[in-house]
Amino acid sequence: MLLPKRVKYRKTQRGRRKGLATSGSYVCFGDFGIKTLESAWLKNNQIETARIILTRRLRRGGKLWIRIFPDKPITKHPAESRMGKGKGEVESWVAVIKRGTVLFELGGIPEDYARASFRLVAHKLPFKTMFVTRRR
Repeated sequence: MLLPKRVKYRKTQRGRRKGLATSGSYVCFGDFGIKTLESAWLKNNQIETARIILTRRLRRGGKLWIRIFPDKPITKHPAESRMGKGKGEVESWVAVIKRGTVLFELGGIPEDYARASFRLVAHKLPFKTMFVTRRR
């Protein structure tokens, strides 16, 4: 699973997810990408699932770039525990995804194969996505 080696603060506040992505909104490494149309949190296991799907589809034929990283800790109290007693322990890590962020990029493969690969990934993601190509 993806998670940071070390962080400055163990627990963070929830923050806001509204707004557009100011950076990382264009395909710049590969030829094709998958772009978000909504804002959300993407858990580290969801990123790992998408990575496994894409690497199995590539089979050493192309190259994969992962443009996001889960660096936000999410805390939770245990089930059936009483209110209070401070903030819960870190349960998982998420990447904050704003609308318009390019999540994954592929290069060195045909466009129809990239579309089919990203379609499989889109079914595993918790938001709507869009297939994008590199600007020439």
